[in-house]
Amino acid sequence: MAPRPDGAWRGVSGILLCAPLLLAGPAARAGSYEVPAGPLGQVLARIGATGHATILVTDPVLGTRPSRGVHDAHSLHGALRQAIKGIEAKAQFIDPHTIRVSAAPRRVPPPAPVVAPLALAQSDILVTASKQAVGLDHYPGSAKIIATDRGWLAENAASGTGAIARLLPILASTNLGDGRDKLFIRGIADSSFNGPTQSTVGEYLGDIRLNYNAPDPNLNLYDMDRVEVLVGPQGTLYGAGTLGGIIRFVPNPPDSHAVAATASAGLSNTWSGAVGEDGAAMVNLPLARGKAAVRMVAYGSQSGGYIDDPSRGLKNINRSSSYGQRLAVRLDDLGGWRLDLGMVFQNLYSADGQYTLLGTPELTRNSAIAQPFHNDERMGYVSARRALSWADLTGSLGFVKQDLSTVFDATGYDGTATPARYTELNDITLFTGEFRLSGHSRRHPWVLGASTLYNASALMRSLGPLNAEDALTTVVNTRGEGALFGEVSLPLGRRLTVTVGERLTVASSTGFLVDTNGAFTNRVNHIAARLSHTLALDWHPGGPVSTFFHYQQGYRPGGLSVAASGSGVQSQRFETDNLSMDELGLRYGRQDHDRLWLRGALFFADWANIQADLVGSNGLITTANIGHGFIYGLDGEIGWHPAPSWTLSAAAFLNDSRLNDPAPAYASSLSQTLPNVARGGIRGEARWNGQWRRRWPVNAGATMRYIGRSVLGVGADQGVTQGGYVVLGANARIQIGRLGLSMMADNLGNVRANTFSFGNPFGLSQGNQITPLRPRTIRFGLDTKF
Repeated sequence: MAPRPDGAWRGVSGILLCAPLLLAGPAARAGSYEVPAGPLGQVLARIGATGHATILVTDPVLGTRPSRGVHDAHSLHGALRQAIKGIEAKAQFIDPHTIRVSAAPRRVPPPAPVVAPLALAQSDILVTASKQAVGLDHYPGSAKIIATDRGWLAENAASGTGAIARLLPILASTNLGDGRDKLFIRGIADSSFNGPTQSTVGEYLGDIRLNYNAPDPNLNLYDMDRVEVLVGPQGTLYGAGTLGGIIRFVPNPPDSHAVAATASAGLSNTWSGAVGEDGAAMVNLPLARGKAAVRMVAYGSQSGGYIDDPSRGLKNINRSSSYGQRLAVRLDDLGGWRLDLGMVFQNLYSADGQYTLLGTPELTRNSAIAQPFHNDERMGYVSARRALSWADLTGSLGFVKQDLSTVFDATGYDGTATPARYTELNDITLFTGEFRLSGHSRRHPWVLGASTLYNASALMRSLGPLNAEDALTTVVNTRGEGALFGEVSLPLGRRLTVTVGERLTVASSTGFLVDTNGAFTNRVNHIAARLSHTLALDWHPGGPVSTFFHYQQGYRPGGLSVAASGSGVQSQRFETDNLSMDELGLRYGRQDHDRLWLRGALFFADWANIQADLVGSNGLITTANIGHGFIYGLDGEIGWHPAPSWTLSAAAFLNDSRLNDPAPAYASSLSQTLPNVARGGIRGEARWNGQWRRRWPVNAGATMRYIGRSVLGVGADQGVTQGGYVVLGANARIQIGRLGLSMMADNLGNVRANTFSFGNPFGLSQGNQITPLRPRTIRFGLDTKF
């Protein structure tokens, strides 16, 4: 049945735009909306067919108005929003599958909350990181979806994952500096130091993995559509190195239908520190209308330093800078395929470490030399997608190159006061590929795929007096793997759905040392096959309440490290670790529909043979299996709309961890917790959205974050406490036509707190290192859209 011609919309007072059973065809697929421009009635009919929804138009004239269509929308609400953009119309959800579209009143309603997911039925927010068309309210696990907008990105994009961590108490990180931090989700933390172990959190740009055994690249978020955080382990769908979960950054795709551009700029000032700047711009250019487009993003920022070094007569030594660009090209129709190609270029630089020492004046540190850091990332990718009548076929290939450079002041490592330097260069190469089929059905989504990965890292080091450093043994680790995976959800009646998944991985790991003469020694090879399982139940008994149970497994492969041996070093093998998690979750209400909503989950993790990067007695990073541990806790969020223009929300995280069965070298008579994750954290926010003079949208908010206490590492010499502080923040923004003006303040109380008890491994044994919270910082910004 074809949509009616334009004239058929006239003279009808109430129009049923689509009946899914009649209109759904090969192009009707949940989770992907592509509709060409045309009369609004026809566009809405196609949307309803794709989303299996019934859409009613109450005004017959409204259906004849021209719509720009829909391009690469990932939810029903997103498709509706695109369809009615520029038309005085509004869409109202009567229930999750019935929508009324009517003419909007002259007064523009207050805008949606800036940071919270956009105002749509929660069941229509698709968790695309699940690799299936699964709605958030039907995803049987803990997932956080942060839908961004222009204002929030202008204020926060330069902070990268730091901006996401400020929103989610379950996401923690070390505070070494931009581009050198380790991320942890929900207390799955191995250690505070950067060594050869694989990350516990997998980071992705779209379908392409950003890192493997490297720190967080802190990708700039400008022009991102949303960020998805899936609590781990995610071993079934994503494989090794996702014990804590994954973070998936989803950029806005090129649009072949319209020229567009945005820009933002900001100026910030840090108390007792220097001025910072940031700027970013995006340009979208159609190459062939409806067929091809290119989208370019460029950005740069500099954070003002706030630590002085009196011994060298220097102020604000810990300034940092970042610059980069992203380029994406989309070809919309190549024989039924949609092709995306892109590249990412980003350089991060820190002029010095951002730690201080106890016993010295606030925000000062005396060092013999500067301790700079570089993280340069290059990435290229290609992905293709084809819609079949019964599934989506997706393939992707990615290449990532990371060059890390770290310098530490090693004065005193040899028992003398002679200034010394330790330099570490880490050259990392990552290739990834994946091909998968994803089913369309809303009742029983499924995915079946195959993936491959190759990662190689070469860690080169030198140590000694200035200008006379001696080269140390180079450590090389490689990992190659191939995997088959699948997951399917099956309804057991009308209210209960079961999800089962499996992943078979065959992998080869190799580690070896390269001595100063270039000779290979201590070569270790390991080939293994393993299965990772998942089992989940999702129950909707009716009404606003639903629950889920989720069991999943994950692991990290072993490798080769170095350890102290007399006056030198020797190779040391570390073995695969394994983690399984059970969680029981509860949902109540929907953010867009109910005045009160909440989400919560109880969880328990069993972590065997834990890998951890440790600081040896000689100041060098070594890696070992420290034993068997347990983690259990609770995370949740709650929100309330006391009035249409107000939103009050809070999120909290509680956990308790134990190194229950430590390896002999790490045994202690004291109870040991796992490192660097606070026992508790909370974030509260009050946000107001309204208008000034009934013309200009305004939003303002205030936040409070509490970060609980944690310990630096495992063992008596690393049981230093950190955390235990409260941070206050505020922001406001007004939109005047195309121009946005904003103000944002962080650490309003100018709290002097220790966020991280580490900065230099060669002085760690003294137990006097602290990393202070950035002092009060205020940013003024402007943004515009062309």
